[in-house]
Amino acid sequence: MSNTGRAWHLYVVLYGETEWPTFQWERTAPVPTGAERRAALAALGYEVAPGAVWSWTEDSRDPDDDSTPVLLIAAVTVRGRNGGAA
Repeated sequence: MSNTGRAWHLYVVLYGETEWPTFQWERTAPVPTGAERRAALAALGYEVAPGAVWSWTEDSRDPDDDSTPVLLIAAVTVRGRNGGAA
């Protein structure tokens, strides 16, 4: 999940695939709640893997310039709603 300053995007990264399932919230704030993230994952056919927790990190379009806007990135391990790993 990421925010580039315009909207929040949730992606399910599928290794070896060129197309990923995605969901978008049309807002910059507030950060989508845990319930909203679970609902978005469910709409895409996924769920948070048992025991997995969201981790957050900051990034920048230009890591050498700390005056550029911060990009927030969140990640969690998910699995298909039928139990298969993603």
